[in-house]
Amino acid sequence: MKLIIKGGRVIDPANGTDKKLDILVENGKVVKKSSNIDLNGEKVIDAANLIVTPGFIDMHTHLREPGREDKETIASGTRSAARGGFTTICCMPNTQPPVDSIAGVKFILVTAAQEGIINVFPVGCITKGREGKELAEIGKMNNAGIVGISDDGSPVMNAQIMRHALEYTKMFDIPVLAHCEDLNLSAGGVMNEGFMSTVLGLKGIPRQAEETMVSRDIELTELTGGKIHIQHITTLNSVEIIRQAKRKKIKVSCETCPQYFSLSDEAVRGYNTSAKVNPPLRTDKDIKAIKKGIADGTIDCIASDHAPHTDVEKAQEFDAAPFGTIGLETMFPLIMTNLVDKKVLTLSRAIAKITINPARVLGLNKGTLSKGADADIAIINPKPVSTVTGDFVSLSKNSPFIGMKLKGSIVATIAGGKVVMQDGR
Repeated sequence: MKLIIKGGRVIDPANGTDKKLDILVENGKVVKKSSNIDLNGEKVIDAANLIVTPGFIDMHTHLREPGREDKETIASGTRSAARGGFTTICCMPNTQPPVDSIAGVKFILVTAAQEGIINVFPVGCITKGREGKELAEIGKMNNAGIVGISDDGSPVMNAQIMRHALEYTKMFDIPVLAHCEDLNLSAGGVMNEGFMSTVLGLKGIPRQAEETMVSRDIELTELTGGKIHIQHITTLNSVEIIRQAKRKKIKVSCETCPQYFSLSDEAVRGYNTSAKVNPPLRTDKDIKAIKKGIADGTIDCIASDHAPHTDVEKAQEFDAAPFGTIGLETMFPLIMTNLVDKKVLTLSRAIAKITINPARVLGLNKGTLSKGADADIAIINPKPVSTVTGDFVSLSKNSPFIGMKLKGSIVATIAGGKVVMQDGR
């Protein structure tokens, strides 16, 4: 099938492109970009006054299948992602059972091929059962199709195990995606430790629970020569530790999430369980540091950490409610509202954080509109301001952003040359 995207402002950070172009798509590939491509009976999408970018890549999502299909499925999660402009997502392995074997990887890939509408790449476990005791079948999972390993949701507390994981993954040139949390420091905590936790009478999680493990894992990466990607960083000191490691040329990359540059722990007031996330929302000082890290390139990627939960679970008292917020459908508007509009990033640099940068971290041949590339494309209207209503495609509605006015919308999402979402449908 042929498709022409006509007259859009094409922003492709991988190639330094930012100008008005037509794009011709054929057989799922980008075959031509030009200032004017003649129409020849092809399907046309009019992108005048719109922005055309590579399809977004989210390297940190939770699809909950297998095991918790009441929260999310691969089918619903990929549709939620498509509405948010994503054409590629990486699903974390903390399912039930965990993805720690070839069987788990194949289940994800087969189900995604049959029921998903965008690209899904599985992340395998670091350790068997995510128990932190023994390495999982990393080599076999790599051959089956994983793009990295993580025990996300559960840190690897044993430094020797983490050392072995970093050493072993060098054979396959895949990153270890590290959830940095010292469980001894965070035990029983439900929000950031500080003034607000004291006011609310809730047990806090000190920032050092994150920062000590960020330091440890970077030291182990320097020791082994491995490749580490620090997930969902939230604190001023975490940003500075990673900044210094990059100056030393240690193979470290990192991500943060929209909630960490959009909300402080003030959002927990009223015991709002939708604002209960792990790591927790921090302070205004940390938000400022996160934005600086995004701006200067210390923070490579922005990911959603899309973590769906049922209404019943989130309706429990704050201590009992699970950690996590959904994020696929609000991520781009939050980037537009809180980073681009606030002059933290140009639009081109913001697009890089959710396209070519995660593609490079994971070694994916994605995130670009180069000739011959997969036709994974997002079409954006950056101007409209709308209120988040909670009318999500995701099966879950646990978002702290409901009721907020955010800027920007996704007009269409094209995956492999096929229009999979248009005008919200």
